Amino acid sequence: MARHGGRTVRDLRRESRSAVLQRLYFDGPMSRLALGSAAGLSSGSVSNVVAELMADGLVEEAGSLGADGGRPRTLVRVAADRGRLVGVDVGETRVRVELFDLSMSELARTERVLPEHGSRSYDVGVVAGHILDGVAEVLGADGTARGAGELLGVGIGVPGIVERTAAGTLVHGQTVGWDAVPLEALLRGSGRLPGHVPLFIENGARTLGQAEMWFGGGRGARNAVVVLFGSGVGACVVTDEVEQGRAVEWGHLTVQVRGRRCRCGARGCLEAYAGAEALLARWREAGGQPPPGADEEAALTALLSAARPGGGGAPDPVAAEVLAETAEYLGAGLADLVNLFQPERILVGGWAGLQLGPAFLESVRAHTLAHALRHPAGRVGIALGRLGPDAVTVGAATLPLAAFFARGGRRVPADSPAPAPAWRAALGGRLAGQRP
Repeated sequence: MARHGGRTVRDLRRESRSAVLQRLYFDGPMSRLALGSAAGLSSGSVSNVVAELMADGLVEEAGSLGADGGRPRTLVRVAADRGRLVGVDVGETRVRVELFDLSMSELARTERVLPEHGSRSYDVGVVAGHILDGVAEVLGADGTARGAGELLGVGIGVPGIVERTAAGTLVHGQTVGWDAVPLEALLRGSGRLPGHVPLFIENGARTLGQAEMWFGGGRGARNAVVVLFGSGVGACVVTDEVEQGRAVEWGHLTVQVRGRRCRCGARGCLEAYAGAEALLARWREAGGQPPPGADEEAALTALLSAARPGGGGAPDPVAAEVLAETAEYLGAGLADLVNLFQPERILVGGWAGLQLGPAFLESVRAHTLAHALRHPAGRVGIALGRLGPDAVTVGAATLPLAAFFARGGRRVPADSPAPAPAWRAALGGRLAGQRP
């Protein structure tokens, strides 16, 4: 096969298809003329690529745009119904599974609550079962299994460090009692996933970061940190050097030598002070009384109500002090991220971060600026994430989507490694917070 600078004609065609799909996805609908300019292709090349993608059912016409003194220009867009994507959020309180079309419109969802464990040690067999049951349920609700749209892949966000090996993906989730758990092999070995469907497993903070960078508050930023504040805390760092985003175990940064015992077994970790589980534990130790039988989310709601009651009531000084102390620890932890990575933006997501909301964030922001170096602190914006509690599942679903685009809209082999996500393709075009 002919080669051009080390690349084959097939490589060039795939790259052209990939460029057109990405530009249409983030900036479409577009005319062929505008698309050629945006994708860096000649008018002849873009016409050929669009015709090929339309023949494959990946691109469709989307009306026309009037032109002064000339013929109207036909607009084209990615065909949203061409495929289906599943996103899974393996959280520390529940497993959430959602089904999306290519426009990331939600088609079906289901949740399965995980049992409360003081040790936070989860039976991986139970979690795997919840994932498989959830995937089957959302596919059945949509009719995907009966041909309503090709399933392009399943993306899964998990707590812990993800390691890719020749035998499949392993998860090292020390805080949930997972030590080199072969999650991919367990899911594949069940026989309940179609053998041809690719499976992508990634750290949950990184999938949260990918969602916010593609569709949320990270749009337009070249350097950002997206923080997952849930039962524990984690972060995804995106820089020019690591543009695909990297999950960092920020929650296990030591903030107090010989401090509180963390879920990971060490002492003095940020997570031992700033995670929702630790926050509630400190409230109980100080005399706070969550409602009997309340789960973690309900208990946090009770703490927030006690610390900041509505209707002019007096705040509970114990709850208010615990919340204020948590904001200071979290702010000090964010200051370390500011000093280390000098991001343009820090976005706080995760169920606990969103539940505590803007009022809590103001205090966190003040402590961050007080602890950080003046120059990087003066350049960073700190805000809540924009995608809400579904951000991890949205980000997980974009993992197979990124792989699909990287292959020019061709089926991704089931054993294909996840590609570096196309962050930069997401930075132009539509306004922040909008999905395509």
